Amino acid sequence: MASAVQDPAFDFHHGGVSVPSLDGAIAWYGEVLGFTVERRFHINAAGADVAMIRKGAIRFELFEVAGAAPLPEARRHPPADLKTHGNKHLAFRVDDLDAFLATVRSRGAEVAMVVREAFGSSCFLRDCAGNLIEFVEDMPA
Repeated sequence: MASAVQDPAFDFHHGGVSVPSLDGAIAWYGEVLGFTVERRFHINAAGADVAMIRKGAIRFELFEVAGAAPLPEARRHPPADLKTHGNKHLAFRVDDLDAFLATVRSRGAEVAMVVREAFGSSCFLRDCAGNLIEFVEDMPA
């Protein structure tokens, strides 16, 4: 009798974001969202200066690579971005979307879109490089 194959075990570790300025991104993620630098390093194979930033259990790996192309304009707008295959964004839960929006706007965040639907509400922020990050307020089931 064949033994059952178990699914591999894993947990979320981090999301990766390419940015034009590592120092600028560290400042933006720190000032707007409260991340701190966990460590900095260089990846020779990619020619990338890297910072792992952290807020609680959430990590982002920020990459600065000389000569990298900027984010295409369509990738900066949530509905247009869905029309291109690939990774879209990471999303994080917030308790109160309006309070969250007031805080991040006061810290200079660029709000790309606010969604209010019967299934829930969310907003998309653009980081300092235009990358989209979603914040979701769950609706009661």
